Amino acid sequence: MEFFIVLFIIIGIFAYFSLAKKTPRPDRLTTTEVPEAEDSVPSATLETPEELGYRQCGPLFTPAERSFYGVLLQAIDSEQYQVFGKVRVADVLEPQPSHNRGPWQSAFNAISAKHFDFVICQVDDLTPVAAIELDDNSHKQKNRKKRDELLMKICQQSAFPLLRIPAQYAYKTDVLKMMLAKALGGSAEQQQSGADVKKQTDE
Repeated sequence: MEFFIVLFIIIGIFAYFSLAKKTPRPDRLTTTEVPEAEDSVPSATLETPEELGYRQCGPLFTPAERSFYGVLLQAIDSEQYQVFGKVRVADVLEPQPSHNRGPWQSAFNAISAKHFDFVICQVDDLTPVAAIELDDNSHKQKNRKKRDELLMKICQQSAFPLLRIPAQYAYKTDVLKMMLAKALGGSAEQQQSGADVKKQTDE
């Protein structure tokens, strides 16, 4: 009888240790089954840039923009202002703060992929003071008209001057100087002179 009791105890101990070996520990589950953060990104996404590759876009400005840029540098007062090209609208203007994230995000998305052709900044702290859009034939397209209307609207709401200048083969530096003086808050005499010069040019 004692022999069977001892045998039963031995079998029980053996079965216990066998079951313990087959059951994984909780800490081992977390270390082996949970992937690291970077492993959760599909490999195709990580490999796409390397497979596709990139290339340079070429000149920053179109020939028309480059021609106007040269005249703009002559017309601007370099001691007070500095000119930058291809500036993102969202780096100059932003939606009004809102407790509701949805409308704010929608308003931001509307301008996040758009840019000004040129932005004029104060030379001391590079604060934007005005923007310029050079209107070529592409601005006559329907989608471009909607874009231009949006930019005009948000610039008016922000009290941020936006000059829209038709693209031309040649520009008169004096006329551009007067337009800039008016946009940048020049004197009344300068503004009136600018209007007269522009009128004469149009005629």
